[in-house]
Amino acid sequence: MVAAPTLADDAPVVAHPSGARIIAGIKAAGVREIVALPDIVTSDGLLWPISRDPDFRLTRICKEDEGVSICGAMSYNGTRSVLMMQQTGLMDSLNAIRAIGVDYERPIVMMVGLQGKEPHVHPDQSASYGVRIIRPVLDAMQISHSMIEEPEDVDHVPQAIAAAYAASHPHIFLIGRAPEAV
Repeated sequence: MVAAPTLADDAPVVAHPSGARIIAGIKAAGVREIVALPDIVTSDGLLWPISRDPDFRLTRICKEDEGVSICGAMSYNGTRSVLMMQQTGLMDSLNAIRAIGVDYERPIVMMVGLQGKEPHVHPDQSASYGVRIIRPVLDAMQISHSMIEEPEDVDHVPQAIAAAYAASHPHIFLIGRAPEAV
């Protein structure tokens, strides 16, 4: 007896961004400080390789809004950092992002894994409510954000980080497909 195909079996094959290229882009932007909570979307391709990379100092935190405060504080002395989390933590820390990133004009740069997003679907069309609302919420808050899903989406990482620091405003990379660990 052959089992009926599942939704995953019917889903189109998609390309994933390279974790190594994202890490290279972070380095090219002059970032050496990573503040993070584990995230199922980015752990294999980004967080674990970063944790072993001697070019980075990794600060593990318990709550995402702690990370916003830490990254904001580092920006006062010119230290560039990236905060890594998933979208549930982003939603939980929106008030800290609003206060520190927007009101105090600090360049909080975040890489946010969209946990539960289907790899072949745009986030705005996801079956997951928690994924579907992220971009509209960020748009309403006028917070700069960009997607990392396709391999070529990685190309803008250094420029987006540099722009966030030049303008002293937050930028959020929404990672919709797990980066490949290479």
